[in-house]
Amino acid sequence: MIAAAAKKSIGSAGAAAEPSFRVGDERLVKLTEAAGRKVSGLLQKQGRPEGVLRVAVVGGGCSGLQYKMDLQDKPANRDILVESAGVKVVVDPKSALYVTGSELDYVNALTDGGFKVHNPNAATSCSCGESFSA
Repeated sequence: MIAAAAKKSIGSAGAAAEPSFRVGDERLVKLTEAAGRKVSGLLQKQGRPEGVLRVAVVGGGCSGLQYKMDLQDKPANRDILVESAGVKVVVDPKSALYVTGSELDYVNALTDGGFKVHNPNAATSCSCGESFSA
């Protein structure tokens, strides 16, 4: 499924300044309109209107894996780039194994607000909702 979501490679192996990345689609990761608006606003605030949202899965948390999100200037080598809700999202190949089919939402609420990942690959999650296992 990851191979189907990552369609073509951009960049050249000989160009050190330009990273080589693949272009995927929303089968890998999808943002809701609310998440897209929030990320776009954050990128504008940081002065990076052409920036990207990096979604990664790292070890940690009570269930073993947790999400890491970061705003960056551009994709890195080997990333998969997906455009969703007007935002460029990048995922590294290892994290793509865990986030395929996920939806990123943003909830604007006083309690339990923030970014929420709805991941069909998560077998369990901890009670705080900050980590998961696959």
